Amino acid sequence: MAQIQVQHQAQMSGPNGVAAGASGNQFLTTSLYVGDLDFNVTDSQLYDLFSQVGQVLSVRVCRDLSTRRSLGYGYVNYANPADAARALDVLNFTPLNNKSIRIMYSHRDPSIRKSGTGNIFIKNLDKSIDHKALHDTFSSFGNILSCKIATDGSGQSKGFGFVQFENKESAQNAIDKLNGMLINDKQVFVGHFLRKQERETVAIKTKFNNVFVKNLAESTTDEDLKKFFGEYGTITSAVVMRDGDGKSKCFGFVNFENADDAAKAVEALNGKKFDDREWYVGKAQKKSEREQELKGQFEQAMKETVDKFQGLNLYIKNLGDSIDDEKLKELFSEFGTITSCKVMRDPSGISKGSGFVAFSTPEEASRALAEMNGKMIVSKPLYVAVAQRKEERRARLQAQFSQMRPVAMGPSVPPRMPMYPPGPSGLGQQFLYGQAPPAIIPPQAGFGYQQQLVPGMRPAGAPMPNFFVPVVSQGQQGQRPGGRRGAGPVQQTQQPLPIMPHQVCLI
Repeated sequence: MAQIQVQHQAQMSGPNGVAAGASGNQFLTTSLYVGDLDFNVTDSQLYDLFSQVGQVLSVRVCRDLSTRRSLGYGYVNYANPADAARALDVLNFTPLNNKSIRIMYSHRDPSIRKSGTGNIFIKNLDKSIDHKALHDTFSSFGNILSCKIATDGSGQSKGFGFVQFENKESAQNAIDKLNGMLINDKQVFVGHFLRKQERETVAIKTKFNNVFVKNLAESTTDEDLKKFFGEYGTITSAVVMRDGDGKSKCFGFVNFENADDAAKAVEALNGKKFDDREWYVGKAQKKSEREQELKGQFEQAMKETVDKFQGLNLYIKNLGDSIDDEKLKELFSEFGTITSCKVMRDPSGISKGSGFVAFSTPEEASRALAEMNGKMIVSKPLYVAVAQRKEERRARLQAQFSQMRPVAMGPSVPPRMPMYPPGPSGLGQQFLYGQAPPAIIPPQAGFGYQQQLVPGMRPAGAPMPNFFVPVVSQGQQGQRPGGRRGAGPVQQTQQPLPIMPHQVCLI
């Protein structure tokens, strides 16, 4: 295992070098999570390893349901909490099949893991630092729930890792003591863990030193950039980007020594004209930051457009292929002033059979909706509705779908009394789809059931064992003890469909 040399003089607040507030695990659990398993590790190998510490009740390597391939983690359950704690202390990071395993307490409540409380991020780590070395370094600040070094496909460290403490006080203590310190001669960053969305938001709001400028004249040089931007502060570098032939790409970067000077330059020069060209000057961004910003701007513009045309914009579908923008406008122009009219087309220019018409007032749109919805145009009935955003349509459809779901109906009579929906009586009739079954059948040994009709569900399904429906061929009449003679012969014009009962009552 790699050894870490922490070059700092941190004064621990507790005896024996243990930070105050670091305590034993507050959950007396007997279940352990075992991660970073080699894919060839079996249940018996886990049992052999962990049974050396104490009495093991069960072990399980989690596997894919279809391929039965190991998922790289498993669980071990001990008979008592003391054995589980000892296994966590003794066996953590033990090599199994030449790969170090990672052990932590198993918590059924995922909120502990997902909350991010007490979770810290460490970067700029030396590549020789492994899970155990990182755990040993941070364990002095409190009880660790999870500790992991990020690795690539070959198992080599990526230079960063994560440590989750039992409480946020221990995490803050570790950040205060170790952030900026030297570990194996490398200055590390230690801070609170942020999810990707949170990191992108923070990155957008942070101060910047590097400025991006575009729409430059082809004659603009590096020296010109230094001259223009030098008025606002000390510049460490300024460069105009050029292609392989040395021709200007008409954009460049200027890096300031002070972030406040960079902000002043952006405010003063953005939108100014030089050599009849209007400059764009702003923060130099990574591709991911630009995409995030553009996405936000697009969503905001779409929302404003929808709000602007709320109640004014109509969606039309089932249009004929011959209808273009002009014909669509002509169809709806009698209802008021049209501000926008468009037939949607695919990339090859063929009509998609749908379009949009926007009116100047909601009253005009309502009148057009009432008059044109269902009207036959070129042998097709138009569908006209108020245009909605994709999210609104999805929410409405989901609400309609949930209302259409069948609701189970409880039996309204004792379960031993077979009951059928009302209909023409007639024993010995064959049950046909679309034909009502008999009203009452006296109980008979060996069969009988209670049919429950559920709205929206068809009374058909696979046959069930120990159940049959008496079928009488054409011209026959059935006779049951205590029952009435059938109404007459049944036409065998359809194939009988099996009927799925909701309850089987054996008399």
